[in-house]
Amino acid sequence: MTLDGEFTAAVPSQTRGAGLDTGGDTLGDALGDIDFALAAYREEGVWQLQEVPPERADDLLTFAAELRRWPGDFGCLGLVSVDEDFFVVVRVAGAEVRVLLSDVTAATDWPLARSALKQLGLPLPADDDEPLPGGDPGIVSDLGLPAMDMAALLDDSEPYPDETLGEIAQRLGFGRLYDEVLGVPTAVAP
Repeated sequence: MTLDGEFTAAVPSQTRGAGLDTGGDTLGDALGDIDFALAAYREEGVWQLQEVPPERADDLLTFAAELRRWPGDFGCLGLVSVDEDFFVVVRVAGAEVRVLLSDVTAATDWPLARSALKQLGLPLPADDDEPLPGGDPGIVSDLGLPAMDMAALLDDSEPYPDETLGEIAQRLGFGRLYDEVLGVPTAVAP
């Protein structure tokens, strides 16, 4: 992490290929690999959570445009889990788009991760690069999850993406909604 709170990725300065190569993935393949996409926003201080169709979360610009449908009190927060491999958190407020990618090496295989890297201005990683987060760890610091706590969550490689996103949702105050939308059973006190 740099001093300004942004993650930087240890990736080579050269990019492979001239553009956003899809690595052979077709749009249908990419859509089938999206575990879920959600839009979280607060209206009058109350969290709301909406499912987003996978075809609206297949690349960052399309997803950001979809998130603008729900302006909320602070803009809209988007959560996408892909193939139980990585996740992307996107925060849209007006024209501003902030991004957090859990693993920059996912860009070697997944179009959504490649489009996130493009938005972040980071080059594609090499196949042998270490998995590192990229983007803005302070993406939700004003909502109750400081950048250092987010960095600690991202540093733990054990949980699946949906579990880490669930922890983020819990800490921001919409964990129960997250569990309900995803059909996660909640513990009931005896």
